[in-house]
Amino acid sequence: MHADRQERQTGMVLLVEDNTGIAEMVGEFLERRGYSVDFAGDGVSGLHLAVTNSYDVIVLDLMLPAMDGLDVCRRLRGDAKKSTPVLMLTARDTLEDKLVGLDAGADDYLVKPFEPRELEARIRALIRRDRRQVSSEVLQVGDLVLDTATLRLTRAGEELQVSPIGLRLLTILMRESPRVVTRRDIEREIWGDTLPDSDTLRSHLYNLRRVVDKPFAKPLLHTIHSAGYRLADLDEEAAGTRSR
Repeated sequence: MHADRQERQTGMVLLVEDNTGIAEMVGEFLERRGYSVDFAGDGVSGLHLAVTNSYDVIVLDLMLPAMDGLDVCRRLRGDAKKSTPVLMLTARDTLEDKLVGLDAGADDYLVKPFEPRELEARIRALIRRDRRQVSSEVLQVGDLVLDTATLRLTRAGEELQVSPIGLRLLTILMRESPRVVTRRDIEREIWGDTLPDSDTLRSHLYNLRRVVDKPFAKPLLHTIHSAGYRLADLDEEAAGTRSR
């Protein structure tokens, strides 16, 4: 019974890190806590393992030989169509670096140097989120349509590509539309008790707006000052109010 319970709580992790000291420290720490860990010391090997195997989480360093972490992540999401949660490790703590990483398809990031316990907490949160069962339904707000079974997202018939966290954000906002959802509710729904830093949600929403709203005539994603966020077609709302 104990072994089964531990297996459900942990999982398979791919660690792509060229610093041998960091890789050994992280690997030993995670294995002591029941995780199975595969290693890659460069981007090409990491991408090959990520595509050919099934992992619960990929821990991916940004600066890698042969192919950097951004390219690995982009190819994983774009070419391989893999939705495995990615936690990116970066030595730079700037908003621009975080935006670039999230835009490439990362789900979360951690700035070096870090505590192994925090890394494990982030991994646990990503695994919990990814293992949640999502009911099969088609959500629609205006001309934006999300099929939660196939994770296919379209607007005005055009297929859109967003990160796994972006899809999770849209699912929350579309289910609650046109209600305003608070920042705290969104963060707890996605990350549980391991809340990210203040830039993370804002960065994901910035990238989401760039894909879902910017190329189109009118915005659907709205920030409500001091309240939260909502997804709504304001023209449809206005028409509905007039018809009543």
